[in-house]
This record gives sequence, structure tokens and C-alpha cells, in this order.
Amino acid sequence: MTHLDAYNRPISYLRISVTDRCNLRCAYCMPPEGIPWVPHEDILTYEEIETVVRAAAELDISKVRLTGGEPLVRLDIVKLVRMLARVPGVDDLAMTTNGILLSRYASSLAEAGLERVNISLDSLQPVRFRSITRGGRLEDVLEGMEAARQVGLEPIKINTVVIRGMNDDEVVDLASRTMETGWNLRFIELMPVGHGGWLGDEWTEKVVTAEEIRQRIESTLGTLEPAKVSAGSGPARYYRLPGAQGTLGFITAISEHFCYRCNRMRLTADGQLRPCLLSDEEIDLRGPLRRGAGVAEIKELLLKGVESKPRQHDLAQSHRPKKRSMSQIGG
Repeated sequence: MTHLDAYNRPISYLRISVTDRCNLRCAYCMPPEGIPWVPHEDILTYEEIETVVRAAAELDISKVRLTGGEPLVRLDIVKLVRMLARVPGVDDLAMTTNGILLSRYASSLAEAGLERVNISLDSLQPVRFRSITRGGRLEDVLEGMEAARQVGLEPIKINTVVIRGMNDDEVVDLASRTMETGWNLRFIELMPVGHGGWLGDEWTEKVVTAEEIRQRIESTLGTLEPAKVSAGSGPARYYRLPGAQGTLGFITAISEHFCYRCNRMRLTADGQLRPCLLSDEEIDLRGPLRRGAGVAEIKELLLKGVESKPRQHDLAQSHRPKKRSMSQIGG
């Protein structure tokens, strides 16, 4: 039986950061020099992650997504996918990646039991992409996307964080890809979680709301119609342009929060359970795991997390999470 939190939301989804390390330094996520890495000995082992997932599955938390940092930079990540794919009760195993290494791993990941991937892509312009990511190659991401498609890691969802003055002039070009190539694209409003250097108190000025994005798209490409998405729909609201095979989603954490239907918790790479992305409240799982806790004890801690989920985030009251960057939480 899926467990409900204090606000009658069924909690069925666990996002797991397998590493805080990343092979990019995206401007809205990390400073150019990066951030201090968590010592290797403080990162959960694959066996510890498996114990958490087994406990979660026994609570009917059946959706698991692997994130980072960048999950594909962790050694033997395919081994973890294989371990988790065998856990009874996990019926949706997916990964969010920046796509840089995906062409190398897509086939092995699919064979190990991964079902779907989400790929971060904030620009279609190679020079701008390199600037935003501080060194990434757009070609690598596009090759990774094609490799994932060929081995059936679908539906592939493309995640784009829209930032005023940085890439907001590309929303129409990006949206047109849902018509031309059948992309399933999701525009994400900028959230104040990160150490990008410029996310100060003026971060709201850089937010481009979903409504503004939608108006730009509809003025050029046509009226958006509601669309249904089956696998892993998450917090986005989906639409389709006339004649498009692909979909357009909007994740509106700022302009129209979706806390009332949040179904997830997050596990950081160093073993802290976060009931809410935008709150610094955490429950330690690593300590109990290292002291020998098994599935039963971890289930109790997960239930504590379910019970402590807040009604909603407090960004409107200027309460910002400051303890961790997005790269350490896993998004």
C-alpha cells in the first residue's frame, strides 16, 4: 500500500543522487572551479543504496530515478542499475544525465535494466552550450540522445532550464524540435538552488515563467493543446503543438508550485534523505546503514521522511535552501 504524507499525497517516487561529481560546470549550478567534493568514504556504496531501495520498494515506492551530479561519472554505474533493476517492487527505473557520456553507456544501461533517460540540454547553439556548461560539447549530447533512442531508453525527455538573458531567446527553436524530430521537451523555471555565483537575491529577475514561454511559442508556432504523457509524468504539465509527434512540458516550481501533488523524496549522495527539494531538512540514513541497519530500520526512517514532508516550499517567503547545491541533491 502506497503511504500518504500528512497532506494525503501518495509518496511513490525516490530520486537518488549517486555522486555529487560532475563533468560539467553549468553556470546556474556550480562555480567555474566546482565545489568541494564529498569525500569518497562518505558516499553511499552501491550495497547501501540497494538496501534503501529495497526498503522503499516495500513501502510501495516503486519509481526510482538515478541522478547526480552526473551519474555516468560514477565508476561501475551499470552495476548499480543491474542491482536495482532486480529489486522486487521497482517498476520504473530511470536516470537523469547531461548526456555527455551517454553514447558510451546507453547499450549497457538498457541491458542492465534501465528503462528511460532524461537529458539536460539548455541550448542548441554549440558555442552557447559550451559557455553555459563551461566546456561541454553539444555534439556529445546529441550523439548520446540518438544512442539512447536506438536501444529503447524511451520516452527520452529533454530538460531545459530557461534563464533570462542566457538562453530564453531559444525557446521557440527548442519547441519546434517537438514538431520536426518528435522531441519530448520540458521547460523548467529557474530555481534558487545552486552555487552559480550569480544566484543572489536578484535570482527572481532571471526567472522566465512558463506562461511567458508559452506565449512566445504560441505566437510563432501555434496553439498548444493539452497532451497526456504516461511514463514518469512527474511535476510537468504537458502540451502538444499542432501536428507534433513530441510534447512540450512546463515545470513551474516558481510561478505555480506543484507541491500539492508532490510524490517524491530525495536521497543525497552522502546518504541524507530530503523530504523536500527546496528545504534543508534532512534525515540521516548513512549513519544507521553504517551501523548495520537493515531494510526494516531504513523503512522506519523513510516513513519518518514521508510524515515530515512540508505542505509546500517557502520561496515566496524568501526561504531558500542554502545547505547544498543542486548538484549535491540531484534535482
